[in-house]
Amino acid sequence: MGHRTRLSAVQLRDLIVDDGTWESWDTVIARPAATSDGEDRAYADDLARARELAGTDEAVITGAGLIGGRRAAIVLSEFGFLGGSIGRDAGRRIVDAIVRATREGLPLIASPASGGTRMQEGTAAFLQMVAITGAVTAHKAAGLPYLVYLRHPTTGGVFASWGSLGHVTWAQPGALIGFLGPRVYEGLYGEPFPEGVQTAENLVRTTVVDDVVEPVDLGARLAAVLRLLAMHDQLATTDPVSPTGPAPVAESADAWASVLATRAPQRAGLAEFLALEDSAPLSDAGPLRFSLSSFGGHVALVVGYDRVSQERGELPGPRHLREARRAIMAAGELGLPVVTVIDTPGAELSVVAEEGGLAAQIARCTVELIKAPVPTVSILLGQGAGGAALALFPADLRVARADAWLSPLPPEGASLIVYRDLDHAAEMAARQGILAGRLAEQRMVDVVVDADSDAEALTGVRAAVARHLSTSPVPDIPARTRVPVAEVR
Repeated sequence: MGHRTRLSAVQLRDLIVDDGTWESWDTVIARPAATSDGEDRAYADDLARARELAGTDEAVITGAGLIGGRRAAIVLSEFGFLGGSIGRDAGRRIVDAIVRATREGLPLIASPASGGTRMQEGTAAFLQMVAITGAVTAHKAAGLPYLVYLRHPTTGGVFASWGSLGHVTWAQPGALIGFLGPRVYEGLYGEPFPEGVQTAENLVRTTVVDDVVEPVDLGARLAAVLRLLAMHDQLATTDPVSPTGPAPVAESADAWASVLATRAPQRAGLAEFLALEDSAPLSDAGPLRFSLSSFGGHVALVVGYDRVSQERGELPGPRHLREARRAIMAAGELGLPVVTVIDTPGAELSVVAEEGGLAAQIARCTVELIKAPVPTVSILLGQGAGGAALALFPADLRVARADAWLSPLPPEGASLIVYRDLDHAAEMAARQGILAGRLAEQRMVDVVVDADSDAEALTGVRAAVARHLSTSPVPDIPARTRVPVAEVR
């Protein structure tokens, strides 16, 4: 069903909304745009045919329903209505729905499938994108979730406005997604747009989109996210739990043996860490991944490095750190604590990474974490080499597994710099004080968890995080100057 299937708005609605819970928010369009400023008979005929073909009265339907038992506001494009294009009436309907969702304190789910602005209405339709963007901005400023699912196809002004503002953005497999439609590009430049660029899968690879999700799986994904966000909101109204005492600190260990242990193929990593408690993946591909996860009932956004992807040679680069920054900012908007998981042999070293501003992205990601307005925890779970590790390290609480390590370079790199060979890697590991226990002695790490097994270590680390979150006050969403929604009429 997923690959370039054009799902109607009603089909997608029925896939994600609990049976019998849909409540339409759409009102009758008394005077369509075609008759508002003088009669446009050709356009009026287009609208009449579109209503008949699409089975809807405009290019969007809006309303609310339960998803996994939790109420959410929903805006769905109908591509069958003039290519899902947004004119005055569709724009007003979207703005009205977003404003109502904000007023009622509901999470908002938007699923565009659109060619963009409605050409028959020209600039007035084009400026509806500003009104919609203003409404989305106000919704997010209120600390409310905005989740986007891009369907096939999504292009033009819709993609350049409300289609690109989600706290989380997923896409339909195989969907055509891009700013300039391929037909327009070919007509203007006399050649087809390069294949494979404007696809959901490529946009996941380039971190423009968080993940590809089959339509049949979307309801379960949304339900999991809404469940954890609701859990976070409920905890915000309860008193903190008293801490149960400090976690154990490890004894000194052989540094090189620990380095080798962190590189063992079967060692537990991010996936096993998330599997221990209720978690919902937001992005599930590439070396840097994002999830919501419960820590003893306290929900946080987890930003972590995936061992398996990195073992395949997919190392974090500038685009991944840009995505990390965006995720940390989204957590701040939603009042969610941030937990980072560090387990990386180092960042991507390539011409592309250098030209993409790797160093700058490391610095900016570090800054974003330092200034985050929510509780933060960093976890040194295994390897911690170089700038990729540094970017996710600063936090209110720093927790480490006993054999985890942090260094400017892998020990082999340090050996090359000092001795011009690889033979002194073990010596450099010992000399540089890279192990968690040594970092704790120097107050660079707050809690070190020693354990005899992966399961015991991961449980201990999660317990340390839960203790910290239970005593950290849930921040109020800071008051922000809202963007006025000046709708074009």
